[in-house]
Parts: sequence; C-alpha cells; structure tokens
Amino acid sequence: MSSVVKKTDVILIGAGVMSATLGTLLKELSPEWEIKTFEKLASAGEESSNEWNNAGTGHAALCELNYTTEKADGSIDITKAVNINEQFQLSRQFWAHLVRQNLLRNPGEFIRPIPHMSWVAGDKDVEFLSKRFKALSENPLFQGMDYSENHAQLQEWIPLMMQGREPSEKVAATKIDSGTDVNFGALTRLLFDHLKTRGVEVNYRYAVKDIKRAQGGGWRVKVQNLNNNQVEYHEARFLFIGAGGASLPLLQKTGIPESKHIGGFPVSGVFMVCKNQAIAEKHHAKVYGKAKLGAPPMSVPHLDTRYIDGKKALLFGPFAGFTPKFLKTGSNMDLIGSVKPSNLLTMLAAGAKEMGLTKYLVQQLMLSNAQRIAELREFIPEVKDEDWEVVIAGQRVQVIKDTPQGKGTLQFGTEVVSASDGSVSALLGASPGASTAVHVMLEVMQRCFPQQMPQWEEKIRAMIPSYGVRLSDEPELFKEIFDSTAEALGLEKIAEVRS
Repeated sequence: MSSVVKKTDVILIGAGVMSATLGTLLKELSPEWEIKTFEKLASAGEESSNEWNNAGTGHAALCELNYTTEKADGSIDITKAVNINEQFQLSRQFWAHLVRQNLLRNPGEFIRPIPHMSWVAGDKDVEFLSKRFKALSENPLFQGMDYSENHAQLQEWIPLMMQGREPSEKVAATKIDSGTDVNFGALTRLLFDHLKTRGVEVNYRYAVKDIKRAQGGGWRVKVQNLNNNQVEYHEARFLFIGAGGASLPLLQKTGIPESKHIGGFPVSGVFMVCKNQAIAEKHHAKVYGKAKLGAPPMSVPHLDTRYIDGKKALLFGPFAGFTPKFLKTGSNMDLIGSVKPSNLLTMLAAGAKEMGLTKYLVQQLMLSNAQRIAELREFIPEVKDEDWEVVIAGQRVQVIKDTPQGKGTLQFGTEVVSASDGSVSALLGASPGASTAVHVMLEVMQRCFPQQMPQWEEKIRAMIPSYGVRLSDEPELFKEIFDSTAEALGLEKIAEVRS
C-alpha cells in the first residue's frame, strides 16, 4: 500500500458518457488542467453508456409521448418536450464542433439519421396524438413533423407494423425524419481515446473505495488498483462522480449536506432483439408508443432501429425488472447499503407511496416469453417468437428525494447534486441522460466553476452557438445551426422554417 498522495486538478469517477463529456469540455476550455479518470471496469462506456444498455435514441422529444401531457382542459403541455429538445441541440452542436476540429473523425461511428415516430391505437389516443402534433408543429424545433391516420400512408412509413393489421383498426402516427440513433458506447470510447491524446490519465480497473475532504480544500480519493490490489491516494481540487448507479453510494461517502435525504431505487430493463436480419431490414424508424395505465415513464414501449457494431439491429422494449444491484456489474447489497440514517425516512416514505410501481415491477418480473411476444404483437401483428430473443439492458437508479410535493418522491429524470462550495458534483438518475450530457455538464460547470465561467463563455459559444439562447424563440438561427450541425454529423437537414 502506498501512502503517497498524488495531486491533480480534476478527478472523474466513472468512464461513462458524462465523465467523457465533462473531461472534453474542460480540456477545450482549460487545456493546462490535469485530469485523472478512475473506472472500475476494463474499458470505457461499459455500463449505462453501453450501446446494449440503453435505447440509443437521441432524445429530442420528437417521439416520446411521456414528454407531453394532456392538461385538464384538454390542451397539450409541450414545455418539457421543448426543454429536452433545446438541451439535445447543445449536444449536437458540441459533437459537430469536435468533428469539425478533427477531434472526432468519423461521426457515422456514433450517430446516424433515423426517423422518429410516435404511434397510438384507439380513438382516445389518436385524438391525443392529433392534438400533440398540432401543438408541437407550432414550435420551430419540431418543424418537418408529419401526421397520418391513413393506413396506406402508414404502410409506406412502417410496413412491418402495418402488415396483417385490420383495415378498420383506428391507428395514427407522427413521423419526423430529422431524428437520430446515437451509439453512446461508441461516442464514449471515442471521447476517451481523444482525451488520452490530450494527456488525460485514464485508469481502468481502479475501484474507488473512499472519499474524504482533503486538508486545505478539495477531495482525497482512496482507490484500489484491481490489477494488483494496491491502494493509492489521489487528491483533486474538483471531483466529479459520474459512475451511473454507483454515483449515489459514492456521493454518500463525501458526507456533504446535499447528499442527505436522497435515496435510489434500481430498475432493470429487458429488451427483445430480432434475430432474423431479413425482418430487421423491413423496419427503419424509432417508434415510441404510449405507456400502459399505471406503468412508469421508463417503460414506454418502443420498436427501435439501431446501428450496433456497424450493423442494423431491431429492438423492442423495454420490459422492466427488479434487482437490488445499482449496476449490472454491481452487488446484491447495493440497495440495502445505500439506506443510511440520513435517508431512511425518505426511503420508507417512497416505499409507502410507490406500491403501484412495486406491483408493476413484480408483474413485469413474472412475464413469460409468450407474454412479451403478445406485447410485441401490438406493434408487429405477424410477429414470430422464434425471430426474437431477450437481452438484459442496463440498470437505472431512479432518484428518491424530499420535494415540495412530499417526502420520498420518486424522480424520473436526471439530477445533478453539488456541494455548496462547488468542489464536488455527482450525476444521478436516468433518461434523458446521455442525450442531454452537454447541457447537464454545462450545468455542473456553472455550479462548480462560477469564477471561471465568465472567461470561458466566449469559447463555449464558439463551440456551442446556442449557449444561453432559446432556439425555439429564434427560428432562423435554429435552422442555421441545425443545418450546419447536420452537415458536420451527416444528418438530415430541415426543409423549411415556420415562424
């Protein structure tokens, strides 16, 4: 064991897309800063960021029905959809900047154009989708979206889903061609490859064992080299915890007041993957349906075209499940170990309030393959069970915290927790997550580097032109930026502007 303390400017815990994004931003803004990364696994992007562990949707709220809600008066609230789309535009701009600078060489390795579609059946949901389409179409960010209830038109858009469907069935869909499929695993690996060329030290198979305040400020991190079991100590002025499901237990080790009264509830995911390549080739879209009554937002069913290892794939899901692990490679003691005196009441309150979620997860766990196929049949009427197999997706740890709405409220989103002095920040939660990584990391920087932000702003705007601007209020600027990022990234441009 070495008691020598090695000092650096920034430590990143976890080699996922969030750490990769923050590290890349900081190296662009302050190239002289020394950055170290510690990752428990053998390579980057192997947990939540991995391409098999998430939906790969460039979440811009183009198709996700749970981002738009129907209000009591029947109107559609698109506020969340607009905010998420604005955030995704920041990611597109930053990626395009990296491509233009030859820091990322081939964007086709991590992002491809793919139509995003919403799909519903039945009179009530068709009416909802029609109203949603009209509400979104009035916003510049959603221009180019089409709507149809016509079976012949839908047959052209989604032939696999329309084949064998009764002509009398009431169905509808929206389609927008400017959607994307993002391989976040590939993006993460490319970003870390780039960071290594910029002098960032990336340590794989290093497990963080403890985090303590360092004398004089900053943080001391105790890490174990899993290759030889030696223990090392590292100190940094700033610590970022981007370890997926493991972020909560690591945040708790800091002991900061902001880490109290926060819990986590793990939800696992299962996807069905098409084994028949001929079937997969018949579908070319990400099609999101509506979650069933009582189902949580992360269970919205979708039939997705994906590109993984350069090959087209077709996935359906997700089906939810439960395991006490906070990571796929975690421990069955993760959930119990995360319950502390400071969050016990929060966790108990959530347990009492979320009986519906518990019941739902138990039902999902008990699903047979035949029952999963029956759900898939709602999307593909002529599905054959021998064409599909089950793949276990990543773990998501939903945040539980005390809010004005009550104690122990379950959060379905991405949360940043930072110390009041800005010396440590952690990322918790789930979707839209990776798609909004640039927005989230800019938020971390605003909280943790308030003194540096004024001098960084000009450079940030050079990389991300819409930084500090709402593109939904600037349709001409949106088209200009959108088309320029589309050109850099090999994506679909916008045909027209609606003011």
